[in-house]
Amino acid sequence: MAFVVTENCIKCKYTDCVEVCPVDCFYEGPNFLVIDPDECIDCALCEPECPAEAIFSEDELPPQHVKFIELNAELSREWPNITEKKESPSDAEEWDGVKDKFKYLER
Repeated sequence: MAFVVTENCIKCKYTDCVEVCPVDCFYEGPNFLVIDPDECIDCALCEPECPAEAIFSEDELPPQHVKFIELNAELSREWPNITEKKESPSDAEEWDGVKDKFKYLER
């Protein structure tokens, strides 16, 4: 069972989670992070580190975020690996908690 990055990460893209991942399974897009489900070891270290509370265990995923399982798998094969914490976008706090952000996902 893997962890999944969901909608609230879009345009927030905090990277606190990346810093604690022991297997470097995070991948970075223009305004979103994803977890490679094949690399994730289900250690749960990333979930409490996410300021946007956008990371869930696959078995505790809210129904409205199920589509993010496939999206994380797909984009982790396309995007570059990220292994170190970076500066968050300057407007990340403004986007944290905004509903219906999927339309803003940049691939």
